[in-house]
This record gives sequence, structure tokens and C-alpha cells, in this order.
Amino acid sequence: MKKLQIKKHALTAISYMLPLVVASGLLIAIGNLTNGQVIENYKAPYSVPDALVSLGVLGMGLLAPVIAGAIAYSIADRPGIAPGLLMGLIANSIGAGFLGGMLGGYLVGYFVLILVKYLKVPKWAQGLMPMMIIPLISSLVIGLLMYFVVGVPIVWATEAMTSFLQGMQGSMRFVFGAVLGAMAAFDFGGPVNKVASLFADGLLLEGVKEPEAVKILASMVPPFGVTLSWVISKLIKKRKYTKSEEDNIKIAFPMGICMITEGVIPIAAVDPIRVIISCTLGAAVGGGLSMTWGIGSPVPSGGMFIVPAMNEPILFCLALLIGTCVTAAMLLILKREPTKEEELIADQAIEEEEVDLSGIKIS
Repeated sequence: MKKLQIKKHALTAISYMLPLVVASGLLIAIGNLTNGQVIENYKAPYSVPDALVSLGVLGMGLLAPVIAGAIAYSIADRPGIAPGLLMGLIANSIGAGFLGGMLGGYLVGYFVLILVKYLKVPKWAQGLMPMMIIPLISSLVIGLLMYFVVGVPIVWATEAMTSFLQGMQGSMRFVFGAVLGAMAAFDFGGPVNKVASLFADGLLLEGVKEPEAVKILASMVPPFGVTLSWVISKLIKKRKYTKSEEDNIKIAFPMGICMITEGVIPIAAVDPIRVIISCTLGAAVGGGLSMTWGIGSPVPSGGMFIVPAMNEPILFCLALLIGTCVTAAMLLILKREPTKEEELIADQAIEEEEVDLSGIKIS
């Protein structure tokens, strides 16, 4: 039996969705910074900032249809696009949001595959299969399922999760931020990071902006923390990194400014346990503080360039600094001076990882 490849389809959909999320978020941020408001009456006069905010909000409203359509397309190719988009619109209309769109995309995508494989029609109707019959039947069956069966628990779960996160206080907020931050930094842009990113992006669609700030912060803590530990080690004359690692840190830091965590991978490959522990702990502390202080980001990606769009940019920078310092301190404590043999092994590991990084993507 062919594997469902649920994760593969989700990652494909995210790659289609991210440009829309980033563009819409930045439009809202630019509009808000210039005192724009959502246009409620298009017959009344409105300004350029109002138009930017409104365009961004319209773009955000497309996220559930886009991710549902992209998942269905990834599963069933072109026959899945139209019914997938419709499932996303249903998710929006009933309040199931991001999660409902994803579920609708999966359901209709696999249902389309079943129809393509098992539905038999007369020869004269075969030409109508991809254009009319499959989109109609799949939209009808899964659409009714979304409206009357699947959508109800999704709406309840979405509302419950949103209310829970908005109602968290004190230590609960810190713990949540710490767990999300640790996940975002743990594997430097790998599957665990993608889960945290997907979770934060979904909450952003429900109007909960704090997890997005945690994700952004935690993605920058590893490269910033490693860089700071290297600078301090130079100042105190305690060698902690090989020459190859030092060269790679000089690349990882500017990548970190752009929220690209993967620049740390070659360094972690040489000393995975110490680097992962240090980066995860620093991101957890920074993420916990960010969540506790109520820092929110309307934009899901962009690194330091979108900090001015946050509601508390100064506090965000402070939380980022604290998380960076924790990571740097842990690295200075845990890492020891490399031996000549380790230097040779490190050089080989760096060369291998540099090849792997040729297809780098923003976290």
C-alpha cells in the first residue's frame, strides 16, 4: 500500500502558503506603521495605508483556501485544486480556520484519488471526468462532510485553543513560550522546527500573534548565541572552535539576521549534543520571556527586518538578547578546546555540511 505521506503534503502546502503569508503580513505591518485601518466602506474615501492594511487582511483570508488547495494538489495533482480551494473557503466560513483548511485539503485530496482510481463512467463521459465529474462529486461529498460532520469539532478545538492561549497568565505563558521556542531551535530548521512554525502560523490566522514572535526569536537565537560565544572566547583567549567552525560562524551570523537557522548546522554536526543543548535552552528562555511579556508579531518571517512591526520591538530585542546570552554562556561552559584530531574531523564535517546547505531555505 502506498504511504499517505501526510508530512510531505503539508510541507509542500507550506511552501506555497509562505509567500502569501509573508506578503500579507508585511502589507499589514507597513499599513499599521503608517496609521492605516481596514477599509469597511469602499464608497467612502480611504488612504494608501488603509489600502495596504486591507490588502494584507484580504491576503490573510486566502490562507485557509490556499493551504487546502495546495494540500489537495500535492495529493491528487490538478483535479484536487478546485475542490481543495472550496474546502478552504468552507473552513473560513464556519470558523474552522487554518486547521480546518488543512483537514479539508487532506480529505478531498485523498477522496479525489479514490474517484480517479475506482470511478467508472461511459466512454463518452471520460472527457468530463477531470473538468466536471471529479470536482463536482468530491466537492459535494467532502463539502457536506465539512459542513455537518468534520467542521464542528474543528471549530470547537480551534476556539478552545485560542481562548486557552489568550487566557494564559504568568508561569503558564512562560512554559508555553519556552516549549515552543525550544521546538523552533531544536533541529535548526528541521521537522521539529517546521511543526512549531506551522503551529505558530495557524494561531496567527486566529489572531494570536505571540507564538509567531516566539518562533522568530527562537530561529535567531542559535546563530546569534554561537556567534556571541565565539566573540567572547576570542576576548578571554579560550579557544572553543576550530578554524573551519570560525569561518562558518561568520556566515551563520548574517544568515541569523534574516532568520535562517540552518547556518548553525555545520557547527552542530561537529559537536551536536553541546550545541543542541545550548541553543535549545537559550531559545526556550527567550521564547518564555517573549510570551510572558506579550510580544506579538503580525508577520511570520523576516528576522530582524520585521521587528519594527511588532507590538513591543524593544522587549523583543531584550528577550532575544537574553536568549542569545544564555546560549553563549552554555556553549562557553560546555565546549572545550578542540584537539588537533578534532580539528581535522571538524574540517571534514564542515565540508560535507556545506554541500548539504546548497539548498537552504528560510525557516
